[in-house]
Amino acid sequence: MSRIGKQPVPLPAGVEASFAQDRITIKGPKGSLAQWINPAVSVEIAAGKEIRFTRSSDEPTQRALHGLYRALCRNMVEGVVKGYRKRIEIHGVGYQAAIQGNKISMNVGFSNPVVLEIPKGLTLECPNNTTVDIIGFDKQLVGQFSARLRGIRPSEPYKGKGIRYAGEQIRRKAGKSVAGGSK
Repeated sequence: MSRIGKQPVPLPAGVEASFAQDRITIKGPKGSLAQWINPAVSVEIAAGKEIRFTRSSDEPTQRALHGLYRALCRNMVEGVVKGYRKRIEIHGVGYQAAIQGNKISMNVGFSNPVVLEIPKGLTLECPNNTTVDIIGFDKQLVGQFSARLRGIRPSEPYKGKGIRYAGEQIRRKAGKSVAGGSK
């Protein structure tokens, strides 16, 4: 058995789970999430207190799916209870971000600002013009949108300018050195 897959997912108070037609739905105080489940993995909701996953055989693909769906379900439960937050930092002279309605505008060294629409289910905050917080209850959506923002101008290794996650370490490279020889 998969070490991750065989662990039950506990349901905290105020969280409901239902499983119908190969689809699990989790409802909580922050919202509702749904996930399709492969028929090779069966789901059992025990007395509304925990969710258990089992697989029909020990084939490698089914073993992988067993742990995957358990982890996705656990992330869904945590998301509807606590939510997720990612922080992005912008480094560089003149680089900044601003939120205007349901769009984010980023000036990161291009001739025009990059404007992106904020997806439904996400909230963005700008505590200052070089920091953006991405907040939501769907872990996949929060991660995907933060990766999309970071992909606009990833940090470069020479000066460290660009967009990075908070706490991300950028490996710095030495610049060109002056040749010490004579002609």
